[in-house]
Amino acid sequence: MATTSAPTGAAQELAKRRQTPAQRVQHVLHSYPAVSPAVILVLAVVVFTALNPNFAQPNALSLLVQQTAVVAALAIGQTLIILTAGIDLSVGAITILATMLSATLASENGLPGILCLLVGVLVGVGAGALNGLLVTRVNLPPFIVTLGTLSIFTAIALLYSGGQSIQDDELPGLLNWTGEAIRPFGPGSFYITTGVLVVALLYVVVGFALSQSAWGRHVYAVGDDPEGSRLAGIQVKRVLLSVYAAAGLIYGITAWVLIGRAGAASPNAITDANLASITAVVIGGTSLFGGRGGVLGTLLGALIVQSFASGLSLAGVDDQFRVLAIGVLVIVAVSVDQWIRKVKA
Repeated sequence: MATTSAPTGAAQELAKRRQTPAQRVQHVLHSYPAVSPAVILVLAVVVFTALNPNFAQPNALSLLVQQTAVVAALAIGQTLIILTAGIDLSVGAITILATMLSATLASENGLPGILCLLVGVLVGVGAGALNGLLVTRVNLPPFIVTLGTLSIFTAIALLYSGGQSIQDDELPGLLNWTGEAIRPFGPGSFYITTGVLVVALLYVVVGFALSQSAWGRHVYAVGDDPEGSRLAGIQVKRVLLSVYAAAGLIYGITAWVLIGRAGAASPNAITDANLASITAVVIGGTSLFGGRGGVLGTLLGALIVQSFASGLSLAGVDDQFRVLAIGVLVIVAVSVDQWIRKVKA
């Protein structure tokens, strides 16, 4: 073994030395997908602070974090599905369904908060699992499945709630708990809400599962090469089903965070959730073709999107230019991903 490994290692070292600077950058971006969104986020903070010093003030940063929380949470589930080369257009519909069911049970039926919360989470798991079953058992494309369930879940939420919002004074304290502020440095200082802590915990758990568990390695393998994964003994359909169910679980928990963030349960609370979650994932470096990326990049992507929105707003730039800037970022992110995948080949 020693006689064969030494030349191979030497050849690899020689090939590495022959790389151009551009190829070295490509390999770094391939190995660490979160690098490019981290650089963009730092540049955005520096530029927007230079344009308006209020951008870096504690209250402005606190507001930015709160505004990012819900989309960042939804983008975790979207990341899992995109890692398997799928896509989920029912993100917002599942979250709204879980929100309205749990809130309506509390306000009209008087059920305890913990029971309403559990119902919301289980609804998310069930809706995600339904998407997974249609993808794995009926062999429908994820785009078609989630496009259909987007309408179904939205209609159920509207029919069940009558399209009416439910205010916070009609809800038990547990459902509003995610809106409570925590000021670690005293009144008037930077603050976060308990909902942000819930989202942070979700990132830690999912990030650990993807990087340290056999399940996480299977998710990447299935996204990169499903046929090769099947030949290697991985239960591809079982992995896909677990991913959709896990995404539904995250959407159910996000419904809890959404109630605290909005201070109410509304069927119109997150109308742009699908596009926002996909944008955060793509800008965060996760490949739309599956098998590459992670939740750290997604978190950075969500922060980039909200930083552009807040920074351009403070600079007095019209909303149309914010939309334009985000669109450019998405195209650049996908182009960079294509560039990196060519190096891999």
